[in-house]
Amino acid sequence: MSSLYEFSVTDIEGAPRALADFQGKVVLVVNVASQCGFTPQYEGLEALQRDYAAQGFAVLGFPCDQFGHQEPGDEASIKSFCELRYGVTFPMFAKVEVNGNNAAPLYRWLKGEKPGILGTEAIKWNFTKFLVGRDGQVIRRYAPTDTPASLRKDIDAALAQPAPAATP
Repeated sequence: MSSLYEFSVTDIEGAPRALADFQGKVVLVVNVASQCGFTPQYEGLEALQRDYAAQGFAVLGFPCDQFGHQEPGDEASIKSFCELRYGVTFPMFAKVEVNGNNAAPLYRWLKGEKPGILGTEAIKWNFTKFLVGRDGQVIRRYAPTDTPASLRKDIDAALAQPAPAATP
């Protein structure tokens, strides 16, 4: 795969969703968890969604239970938690694995495009973020400790780039 838009995933309701639906947008892909010390980042992620959605931006949340069993619930409980506790309106997806033999193809691709420190591909913890440009290419990988607010300069720069021309 050579672009974010080539992947299909399952949304939090269990329906298939083509990431081509986000073509031409700047996207922030985040592996999330409901019982993590970084869980309050949902508030900042939702602020980014609300502030930038009209400019062609979307946060995509992918729950993951691979780090300290911090996302033990099913999709219905995750969705309810996110909506009730943080007012999440950005798209959420079915639980995925981000590391190991069962890592979701999307995450295999993201990690290969932007390895972490010292070239390691493994996701270290919940709330690792990948910023993807309007062209579907990964711009940057962020650590869990990078707050959503700290990404605004990079999001602004990505949004300033024109969307690529559609190919026939």
